[in-house]
Amino acid sequence: MKPPVAATAYVNLDSLRYNLTKVKTKVGKSKITTIVKANGYGHGAAAVAQALESTSDSFGVARLEEALELRRVGISKPILLLEGFFDDSDLPIIQANNLHTAVHCEEQLLALEQAQLAAPIEVWLKIDTGMHRLGVRPEQLEEFLTRLKACSNVAKPLHYISHFGCADELDNPATMEQIELFTQLAEAGCERSIAASSGILAWPDSHLEWVRPGIILYGVSPFEAQNAESMGFKPVMSLKSHLIAIRDVKAGESVGYSATWTAERDTKIGVIAIGYGDGYPRTAPNGTPVVINGRRVPLVGRVSMDMLTVDLGCNSQDQVGNEAILWGEGLPAEEIANRIGTIAYELVTKLTGRVVMIYQEEHNE
Repeated sequence: MKPPVAATAYVNLDSLRYNLTKVKTKVGKSKITTIVKANGYGHGAAAVAQALESTSDSFGVARLEEALELRRVGISKPILLLEGFFDDSDLPIIQANNLHTAVHCEEQLLALEQAQLAAPIEVWLKIDTGMHRLGVRPEQLEEFLTRLKACSNVAKPLHYISHFGCADELDNPATMEQIELFTQLAEAGCERSIAASSGILAWPDSHLEWVRPGIILYGVSPFEAQNAESMGFKPVMSLKSHLIAIRDVKAGESVGYSATWTAERDTKIGVIAIGYGDGYPRTAPNGTPVVINGRRVPLVGRVSMDMLTVDLGCNSQDQVGNEAILWGEGLPAEEIANRIGTIAYELVTKLTGRVVMIYQEEHNE
């Protein structure tokens, strides 16, 4: 059967499981909240959760709708709403679906106090330990604790959660300060969580009772200067497409919109069926690598909605239908992101619904 020409993301579930096992070896007895927000970082939340449910202790999402999607596909493990709930009417849904919720502000606390619920909800009190985005400030903590402990809609004991602002900066003292403050403020004997991927990899004092691996599970590094493969993790996604045309271009001729690239010599240009309509960044500069037939070739010209172009070289033997790898094994997403001036998180989460998702496992390859 002919390979698909459309942009396709191949997601290796065996690599995903391998990465979770590697995380487990790093965190010892800490329990795992597997983060599958943003459609499993672009890898497909339902498929990721189903692949990892037997080895995860819980899952983490950003939106109630994301949690309900997991329940619809049969995920029964606890699911934590990392940002909490956005409306009072969410609370009965949270309770009925056995979801956990973060509480980080007065409005959420008041809604919990006033709700009529059939049973109490598991609450993770979010403490602002220094990122200053969400969370209860230290000087507010005593009041929140008093009210949450008195609230019949809140299951006891409470759980505690916080988030690092600079854990990917290995020489930044702010992370150790956050760890010390969090362990000082969170009640002894209660379950606590502050470590996401950077904390898991670089700050062992942050592992505590729970950790929250996200991007590293997908084989992408949270660190700017180090890719995940160099740390022993496997890339889970390979984004691929195919050559749909090969054109002769003469020296002095330009390619693509706005003529941002002009050939310095006679060459062959390959046209690949992928563009910003699929989520490949329009801002990718000339020279961004693409792998075709085992060699790197440079992107040339502006990325279009449906296509991009690469310089195959004047002696190219490539043919229409040949596979093109945009990122994946041998071409880390981190490297592409660095070329573009963004982070790999953005690359994988911005793929559009036009990209075909194919899930691979050893037994079905």
